[in-house]
Amino acid sequence: MPRDYARILLTGGTGFVGPYLQEALARAYPRARRFVLARPGEAPASPDWSPLVADIVDAEAVERAIDVAQPDLVAHLAAQASAAQSIHAAEATWRVNFLGSFHLASALARHAPSAVVLFVSTADVYGARLGDGPAREETPTSPLSAYARSKIAAETMLADVLPQTARLIVTRPFNHAGPGQDMRFALPSFAAQIAGIETGRLAPRLDVGDLSVRRDFLDVRDVVDAYARLVGAAPDLPPRSLFNIASGAPRSLSYMLDTLRACATRNFDIVVDPARLRPADIPVAVGDASKLRAATGWAPSHSIDAMLRDLLDHWRAQEARAEIR
Repeated sequence: MPRDYARILLTGGTGFVGPYLQEALARAYPRARRFVLARPGEAPASPDWSPLVADIVDAEAVERAIDVAQPDLVAHLAAQASAAQSIHAAEATWRVNFLGSFHLASALARHAPSAVVLFVSTADVYGARLGDGPAREETPTSPLSAYARSKIAAETMLADVLPQTARLIVTRPFNHAGPGQDMRFALPSFAAQIAGIETGRLAPRLDVGDLSVRRDFLDVRDVVDAYARLVGAAPDLPPRSLFNIASGAPRSLSYMLDTLRACATRNFDIVVDPARLRPADIPVAVGDASKLRAATGWAPSHSIDAMLRDLLDHWRAQEARAEIR
């Protein structure tokens, strides 16, 4: 029987995925009291969520927030989520991704020891082993960035620090995109540049990195659906569980750009920018989500081409708003 929740806490609620998960959890648990951890000056995407002001790296503030929320479900999204950025910001990446998770786990152990905790890790933890074929949960980890190393460390720390009365669900999502993702990532960078070219704000030149790499892309809404299904299935899961979230169908960045280009209203040149090339980038990354499908019945329901059109329309709207201002 699906789990019901009375008090929900979301971290990372103002990031890319957070607003989508706010909507999904509010829809699934309309009677629950819902809290979102917010840094000073941030506001939740929905008025249905009560903000608790705390930076995830502030141990005392996190402790106070957990004491107030007393959650029976925690969805922990807060992270420095860019592998590329972590190359130049390793200390900040570890502080948020590992130390912030430690503060959260410690506070939960004291104030909400029976909570279900959904932790969003990353498929990047497989790293070099992604070259061996579709990654399963049993695939050894071989992280190649501070981002991935901080995430795998947080996975093991959470399993240790959370009490055995807590239920930990670790997810390793593969690449996902959609409206709201920022320009540090390839697909929104493409879409934002195209939107700027269409208005004439940018010259008809699109800067890219390595377009030959193939990635297991998902629509963010399908990833959030997986999160919602997993927390609903929590009573049937072991106290510590791990799930990949993947389509199993890798697509090249060149395919993704070609799809966006076909939607564009102006022609443009494609230029490889050396600054956008990532060291140690692996050619193909694809995952096996058989375990997730078996546990929840999940399957992607949004097409990648439609997601790309939505992404481009999002950046067109951003351009229109900028012109009005």
